[in-house]
Amino acid sequence: MAERAPGWDPEQYLRYADERARPFADLLARIPVSAAEAVLDLGCGPGSLTRGLVDLWPDAVVTGVDNSADMIAAAAALEVDGRLKFVESDLREFAPDRPVDVVIANAVLHWVPDHLDLIGKIGGWLSPGGVFAFQVPDNFDFPSHVVIRELRTSPKWHERLGAGADRGASVEGAGAYQDALLAAGLVPDVWTTTYLHLLNGDDPVLEWVKGTALRPVLTALADDPDATADFLAECGRQLRSAYPQGRYGTVFPFRRIFAVGRAGASR
Repeated sequence: MAERAPGWDPEQYLRYADERARPFADLLARIPVSAAEAVLDLGCGPGSLTRGLVDLWPDAVVTGVDNSADMIAAAAALEVDGRLKFVESDLREFAPDRPVDVVIANAVLHWVPDHLDLIGKIGGWLSPGGVFAFQVPDNFDFPSHVVIRELRTSPKWHERLGAGADRGASVEGAGAYQDALLAAGLVPDVWTTTYLHLLNGDDPVLEWVKGTALRPVLTALADDPDATADFLAECGRQLRSAYPQGRYGTVFPFRRIFAVGRAGASR
């Protein structure tokens, strides 16, 4: 059974908006561009982070791109005439109509098959001195993903949910991203960071992954509420065991790969 493209829920995604914003801010801090005329945010989601780019680069036209109609609908309320717009498009098909000074892809490339091929293409969009900055999760061997993968491929769920369960196969190592930036003619800056998010509430890790890693499961089971409840109950039980609640909350380690590539001053 082929895996359906995941449906996105802006409200669920934003349940941990502050924690999800931290990698975006850390990525922006390493972008060596003080002035820009054109900025792209690929995989912009509900646009809450994209909106801040208007203030960071006050002379730029900022465009957010996402393939989810629900996300773009949520982002539309944030549009600023002549400064900020949102476009629904598959990243594999999108192309800007002019050179771009900054391209950001925050936690999106790992959803795109063969995304290493996109790095050279995106590098070609950059103006002289322009920057392509992205980050992807690197925690597919952590319990948050192992639990989901093992449940999806278990005898009970394999037929309905087994396809595409090993999402870790879609993420490359830090060295591969560095090589891809170099091959695109960009000067690379690549690093990894492990965040120790302190989450509050009941089943906080389950609520986190319901906004991201569990989207393919929730999409596949959307027409079967009983099966959805069954899967979430078992997934939640295992996640509570893997991430026990402590005195101050639930510690949720999350490792990410960051990469920034800068084009030469003349191209």
